[in-house]
Amino acid sequence: MKELPLVALRALAAVYSHGGVRAAAKELGIAHSSVSRHLAELQAAMRVALREPTTGPREFALTPQGAALGQAALSAMRILERALYTSSEENQNRAVTISTTPSFATRWLLPRLSDFEARHRAVQLSVVVEQKTENLAASDVDLAIRMGQGPWRGLDCEPLMDDVLYPVMSPKYFEAFNRPRTPRQLKGLRLLHDRDPNAAWGAWRDAQGPQDLDVRSGPRYTSSELVLRAAALSQGVALARHRLVGSDIESGALLRPFVDRSVRLPDAYWIVMPSRSRNRSDVAKIVDWLKEQGKQEEVSGVDVAINARRDNGRRK
Repeated sequence: MKELPLVALRALAAVYSHGGVRAAAKELGIAHSSVSRHLAELQAAMRVALREPTTGPREFALTPQGAALGQAALSAMRILERALYTSSEENQNRAVTISTTPSFATRWLLPRLSDFEARHRAVQLSVVVEQKTENLAASDVDLAIRMGQGPWRGLDCEPLMDDVLYPVMSPKYFEAFNRPRTPRQLKGLRLLHDRDPNAAWGAWRDAQGPQDLDVRSGPRYTSSELVLRAAALSQGVALARHRLVGSDIESGALLRPFVDRSVRLPDAYWIVMPSRSRNRSDVAKIVDWLKEQGKQEEVSGVDVAINARRDNGRRK
């Protein structure tokens, strides 16, 4: 502890985070010459170069060793920041941490969080991304939202909302493959696969066909975010959850070629809690808010709503 150059490491963490000395100095509220001095002191103490040689005064790049140390320093600073915040007497009982998958956090939860924050300003909400539930009871997570088939043993679980699956593709891909209108035309298209077992192409083939659709070929992605991004880049057809792709449909980034066909996913999302969260009033507020948000967009009327928008567009 005595030998750790904490001030210099904080400066390096800021430099790594912001990509340069001047931006780091602005973040820390000190002169950029002070940041440079801290880096020089750290470099001398380590006896290894942290900065690449540059040809201009505004050019800056970390060496591989500097980048590795900068990443580690930044991670450590964030852990300390979170520990200090959640341990403070004022915020200890008002801090709530939600865990969910990256795709759900990005596409459903984050766009709605401003509504919760406006209603419950005293609740300090943090979001972490994690796929598993196994270590939930042993972690500092208060509440999780999971996609899949619950309930999970040893945890308090309740269904949050349903969903539906349907194929999506980019407008460019749609035009390039002669505007497919029936599921049989999927046989000539490149299928993009989500490793989410509940969003597998086999479920679509069994429910909507064609029965001889080859669901084995095509690239596989580890998250819904990646598979939807690949579809938006015209790399193929994705089988999408409506609650995750609805905004892309609305914006026109992706389109739904078979507007009257879908596969229903009952109890597609679950609220999962360790037993210690059961009686916390702020956790209860979040649970109530999540249920309210889920009810605002019932998926039972998705086909009707999309058909109505298409018909209105034709009339215009």
